[in-house]
Amino acid sequence: MTKLLTEAFERASERPENLQDEFARQLLEELAGEARWDQTLVESGDAIDKMAEEALKEYRAGKTKEMGFDQL
Repeated sequence: MTKLLTEAFERASERPENLQDEFARQLLEELAGEARWDQTLVESGDAIDKMAEEALKEYRAGKTKEMGFDQL
């Protein structure tokens, strides 16, 4: 465990139990969300690769236009 994470847990342990439980729930939800996101990326890898190939084809064929964020 990193020093920063250790410090966070030590500081959290000084809080009332209900706040500790809320902190734990939030952390567990975040970790579960990360796991779901990782799984989504694994499952959609082929589709993402295909879209990237199509985008490169369009770029090489001169069918794209360079734009900034404020022009989207």
